[in-house]
Amino acid sequence: MKHLFISMVLLLLLVGCKEPINNSKKASVHIPQKSEVGVLVMPKEIAPVTAPFPTIAFKRPDFPTDTIVVDLKTDGINTKIIQHAIDTQSAKGGGIVVISKGQWFTGRIALKDNINLHFLEGATLSFSGEIEDYLPVVFTRTEGVEVMSLGACIYANGVDNIAITGKGRLIGPAEGSIREKIVVSVNIDEVIDPKTPVKDRIIDGTTTPYVFPPMFISAINSTKVFIEDVSLENTAFWNIVPIYCDNVIIRGVSINSVNMPRGDGIDIESSKNVLIEYCNLSTGDDCFTMKAGRGIDGMRVNKSTENIVVRYCLAENGHGGITCGSETAGIIKNLYVHDCVFINSGVGIRFKTRRPRGGGGENLTYERIRMDLKNDALKWDMLGSTNWVGKLAERLPARAVNELTPHYKNIKIKDLIIENAKNFIKVRSIPESPLENVVIENIEVNCKNFMNIHDMNNAVFKNINITSEDSLLTFLDSKNIRLLNVNSTNATHLDIQGSMSDSIFVESSLNIKDTIFRKNEGK
Repeated sequence: MKHLFISMVLLLLLVGCKEPINNSKKASVHIPQKSEVGVLVMPKEIAPVTAPFPTIAFKRPDFPTDTIVVDLKTDGINTKIIQHAIDTQSAKGGGIVVISKGQWFTGRIALKDNINLHFLEGATLSFSGEIEDYLPVVFTRTEGVEVMSLGACIYANGVDNIAITGKGRLIGPAEGSIREKIVVSVNIDEVIDPKTPVKDRIIDGTTTPYVFPPMFISAINSTKVFIEDVSLENTAFWNIVPIYCDNVIIRGVSINSVNMPRGDGIDIESSKNVLIEYCNLSTGDDCFTMKAGRGIDGMRVNKSTENIVVRYCLAENGHGGITCGSETAGIIKNLYVHDCVFINSGVGIRFKTRRPRGGGGENLTYERIRMDLKNDALKWDMLGSTNWVGKLAERLPARAVNELTPHYKNIKIKDLIIENAKNFIKVRSIPESPLENVVIENIEVNCKNFMNIHDMNNAVFKNINITSEDSLLTFLDSKNIRLLNVNSTNATHLDIQGSMSDSIFVESSLNIKDTIFRKNEGK
């Protein structure tokens, strides 16, 4: 290698350290099994929420008892019939609109104030695959950018106190013009000029050669949103997406979007005071995702995603179990994820952003999670791909910090059982905006590879037992790192790289076989 030899790195291998190490067995903490989370074990009542930040009192909403059972037809599209029932009921002050048992077909429907759209068990509502059934365009946000487009199969804008409930089965857009005009490779940054007024950002699929497909369920600028018990499948895009909403409860929902490109499960977009519990997600992309707007447009809107609790949920088959980003402009903050199980996902806990995305994430807490994964258990990917951000995805040279430079900081992850993973921890941070203030503790992990960390400042790894095939521990341009009572089945090879690496304390029972110092460019 071109640049080898000892750098000005401080590595302290302390046997008699200033702070005594607690080698006693850590207190027993119950990590849930698959049978203890998800739809099948959901209680009727919503239990009080305890979180490391102030939360509202989440309560089941109240609706007038007046009920309309929609008189649906089996041989045609029911959009106007369902919409008329919703509009009529809302105009009277609200109530319940019931979709009866049977197989029904519709286009986009819009919820109004004080409406509970309730599906009886055995009701199946299938949505049209034709663009014309989602026109005229409506105000929405696609991939973190405000546009005028198809909205969602079930849409709401500027409403208060709405619900979608019952044991109904909802099936996303069928084959048709929507799916024919979806272009997965379209980079929205190259399509929407942030200087264009939102009202003129029209992507309708009739005057444009492609379309932004409708989300499945999405309320925007709304308060008191409640979704319970329904099952969703065959989405054309993200499934449940509250945007600019306050006081949202999503519970007992089942989602299946396996093999659907960009088929995210539940995406919280610049919304606050959200409870997600007892859901089963099996998706074609990330399962549970926090987003807060993208780049220049997201910074203009400047609305955070905050005060979010995810508990007692099951994620299967997605790209990520729980993900923040990559749209982070308004900042994701105050997230608490606990007592969940992630099985067969690509990544367990994932943090994404990009240099031009802005904002970031902070005050994020994860605990009591069981994972059995294909790839990485804990992953920070802050640079992204050259396919989307060009040379900004290259780590070096470090760029000047500007308003679009994102950050991740103040993250606590504890009490995990990682039954299988390819990599335990993988960090690809931004040199000019390193990952900061991370505590990872009380972990049992079985993995192929140990840790590979680039650009991290101020981190503590504590009470970690690792069974791994490879025991290479790599730090590149990282500093103020402490490993306390970290144990590995194999002798550890410590590889410290980069001129910025400093103050790496190994105060543990790790068997350090050898240490390599490399002052290099860290490409």
